[in-house]
Amino acid sequence: MNTASISVGRSQAIPKLRWLRIVPPILITCIISYMDRVNIAFAMPGGMDEELGITASMAGLAGGIFFIGYLFLQVPGGKLAVNGNGKKFIGWSLLAWAVISVLTGLVTNQYQLLFLRFALGVSEGGMLPVVLTMISNWFPDQERGRANAIVIMFVPIAGILTAPLSGWIITAWDWRMLFLVEGGLSLLVMVLWYFTISNRPQEAKWISQAEKDYLIKTLHDEQLLIKGKTVRNASLRRVLGDRIMWQLILVNFFYQTGIYGYTLWLPTILKGLTNGNMEQVGMLAILPYIGAIFGMLIISTLSDRTGKRKIFVSLPLACFALCMALSVLLKEHIWWSYAALVGCGVFIQAAAGVFWTIPPKLFNAEVAGGARGVINALGNLGGFCGPYMVGVLISLFSKDVGVYSLAVSLAIASLLALMLPNKCDQSAGSAP
Repeated sequence: MNTASISVGRSQAIPKLRWLRIVPPILITCIISYMDRVNIAFAMPGGMDEELGITASMAGLAGGIFFIGYLFLQVPGGKLAVNGNGKKFIGWSLLAWAVISVLTGLVTNQYQLLFLRFALGVSEGGMLPVVLTMISNWFPDQERGRANAIVIMFVPIAGILTAPLSGWIITAWDWRMLFLVEGGLSLLVMVLWYFTISNRPQEAKWISQAEKDYLIKTLHDEQLLIKGKTVRNASLRRVLGDRIMWQLILVNFFYQTGIYGYTLWLPTILKGLTNGNMEQVGMLAILPYIGAIFGMLIISTLSDRTGKRKIFVSLPLACFALCMALSVLLKEHIWWSYAALVGCGVFIQAAAGVFWTIPPKLFNAEVAGGARGVINALGNLGGFCGPYMVGVLISLFSKDVGVYSLAVSLAIASLLALMLPNKCDQSAGSAP
């Protein structure tokens, strides 16, 4: 019997408790972070803008300033997850999210709102590199695309939950209660996180010895296979001088511009399109996020099965751009325009799980944690530019121009992804 057959047989016999003990608490925590991040999208048309005297450009700034604060803990968070205690980091972060959310429900002017949105960005900044590094600590390359996709599914799941919940709370009470309720949810999830998560297999007491041995050996072997290339073994400072690193940053930047431009303005666009109340808008906002779940699962599964990464980042981005443009072109036909917005939802996060499988292929584990932080931090500046750009363009021109600008940004991201090097598609077992 050859080595490959032994490896496949052994892999099939290994328990997979990690899928139940690691992925759900990470997913739930990410859902809460995203709800705290985007609830302002419903609060604005739900009365916050009128009560605080917020213009379209100021609304864009309030939505986007989060991502300026988001910069600060990206690289430290990624490094901490590799070398330290990511579990403790996220635990304290959850407490901070709860406090800031409650304070946001008590603001009396737009400057207090800007400060708290910035502070929320700082407190959430290390989350994604930490949880993605935790996924890398627990899932080998052949499982990582699906594990990343399930975790990054927090975006559509949070959207499905946030949309009707926000619309209902605002209709039943007001926008302030929305922030108070979600602050309480952060505290509940903090307790769940503390009792369920483990940083890595070596620390987990609940895992079987067979699963632990398999993970330690497989992940160690993967690291041995990616050694030997100058860029992969370079320090993070040296990696920052690499063209591919900046290409990944730019892909993420233009991608996040489209994602958060769409996400933070979707309730306002839907309200203008249908002239409905906030409860109706909340219900209409569910369907794009349901579509997002299917888009993520299909694209990540196809990518894992084929081993292709570049095309399954580029193609969903191109489709996202097309649907964004169609939502404006078809605006005279309300339901066709809404269908295009749902199409945007299908592709909004389809590329994300695949995209985050690429850094571990290019950098060793020590560098990859920090690299994720840099890619996420600088790329997420697009999260500032998208909402703010749309707000400014609405003020200067029209809502249509703002939406078209997001389509252009996504098209640029698609082209940049297609131009990534072929080694992004190499399997973990390929010789370097």
